[in-house]
Amino acid sequence: MSSDSTQAKPLGFWMCTALIVGNVIGMGIFMLPASLAPYGWNAFLGWGITLVGCVMIAQVFANLARAFPEDDGPYAYMKRAFGNGITFFVMWCYWVSIWITNATVAIGVVGYLSSLLPVLNQEAWYAPAAALALIWFFVFISLRGARASGHVQMLTTVLKLLPMLGVLVLGVYVLLFDPQLFKANLPTVALSIEGTTAAATIAMFAMLGVESATVPAGKVQNPARTIPRATIFGTLLAAAIYIGVSAIPLLLMPSKELAQSSAPFVDLFQRYVPGNVGVWVALFVVISGLGALNGWTLLAGEMTASLAKHGVFPAKLEQHNRHAAPALALWLTGALASAMIIMNYSRNLAQGFTFLSVMVTAANMPLYLMGAIGLFLLWKRKQVAVGNGSLWLRISAVLAAVYVVWAFIGIGSESLLWVSVLGAVGLPVYWRTRWFRKKTRVD
Repeated sequence: MSSDSTQAKPLGFWMCTALIVGNVIGMGIFMLPASLAPYGWNAFLGWGITLVGCVMIAQVFANLARAFPEDDGPYAYMKRAFGNGITFFVMWCYWVSIWITNATVAIGVVGYLSSLLPVLNQEAWYAPAAALALIWFFVFISLRGARASGHVQMLTTVLKLLPMLGVLVLGVYVLLFDPQLFKANLPTVALSIEGTTAAATIAMFAMLGVESATVPAGKVQNPARTIPRATIFGTLLAAAIYIGVSAIPLLLMPSKELAQSSAPFVDLFQRYVPGNVGVWVALFVVISGLGALNGWTLLAGEMTASLAKHGVFPAKLEQHNRHAAPALALWLTGALASAMIIMNYSRNLAQGFTFLSVMVTAANMPLYLMGAIGLFLLWKRKQVAVGNGSLWLRISAVLAAVYVVWAFIGIGSESLLWVSVLGAVGLPVYWRTRWFRKKTRVD
């Protein structure tokens, strides 16, 4: 591939894989064992269901990318299947979820960073100021182009995997040399539909981002091949890491103690490894969060530019700088994430993180559900040429849709309310932009 082509489309297989793994494995993994502890064996069954469901969702987006490599990501896929109205609602909710994710991750990073830098706790405004600084630091990296963001993503992804490798090594060591410790902490909570549903819903939040490689599709080398491969491989890798890393604390620590832990990995290492490893674990948590923030910042800009290209937002937001980065789009999403941080620091850290997490999860659901339904509709219209893979395409689309509906039910009525509110807030924006474009003969 020529250097000019690489500059125009800088994201290859490994960068796309790092984008998925880096976005999926953010701050959530470091609290996931504590969140799942009360559910006992339901956590393992819930993880199994979530793994299958998320692989089906990944398969849906892989099929869409393979079928329409010339499209610039999810908006174009949705528009092919549903036209403008439903597509706007779905993609508006998803767009909001991306910059809310940036605010959520920045808040989480500062929470862990304060244990390394106690000065952040001295004044009330220090923590939000640090979160804002992180938002804008990664905006400036994204302004340097997708390749710069891709390099940062690969580095942080490798670094964030180190403590997880340490957890796996610890688990294998204990299993080989002191297996009684596993038996002593086996879960006692009985299996139930309610428990499994709740555990699977928690795990679902942890796996958000499996579609990440499709968002900057216009900047991916050979998208028909690269995006599907990176999507499936990245999802399987992230899921395997999550399951392995979550299972070991669940089996090596008493469930009551684990459920009340504010730093499960720190407590796990301090329980079995001599010395103070808490600082190192906190450092890697920060690195993990920074990697996720970098990836989601890139996606926020690309998604905004894509919406502008398709007439949802003003055309100026599609403009790119000399580094082929959507500059105005990045400035806008950075400002919105900053506003969300400022508003949520009126809550305490945990409340702010939990509230934003619910909103993010709810806002992602329409894309996953309509992506699955859209793929099935496009197949019915014979717009997706799959040959002998037709049966698998239909199975993956149906299973993905069923899983998302089930997860939506598990999240509860609050999530449905937030999705409705987010969609309603976006309608004036959509109507105003469509009217303006028709008036100026741009649309």
